[in-house]
Amino acid sequence: MNVNHNPKERSNEHGNSQPVRTSGCRKNIRQISEDVWINHVSNPDVSPRYANSDAEKIKSLVTDFVCWGTGGPGEQYNGKTMLEAHRTMNISHLEFMAVIDDVMRALEKNKVGQSEQNELLGLLFSLKDQVLHL
Repeated sequence: MNVNHNPKERSNEHGNSQPVRTSGCRKNIRQISEDVWINHVSNPDVSPRYANSDAEKIKSLVTDFVCWGTGGPGEQYNGKTMLEAHRTMNISHLEFMAVIDDVMRALEKNKVGQSEQNELLGLLFSLKDQVLHL
């Protein structure tokens, strides 16, 4: 899988390897984003981070990012870079892992295949240095 996680630098269709392309990406990922949100606001390790957040905006950005990051056809992500979005938040390792656990539970709930789960897990872990302790 060749996925560049900086939206401003994403490689085009001529990259080295093909990312997973999912038909119906937006609809499926939107449901997963809904479930991730529910998990986040229910998780005492991260729920305070979301207390004053615009739920619809975050779910929309997450949907865009995941569709784009996993190579959904014609998908674009126009949100902030991960560094811009998380700067000054000082996210701890515990919070980072709690978010990943929430995502994985949502993927399992939505019966996402193991290879797709692994791809998304790889995407999330590749972002670790762009979100922790900033």
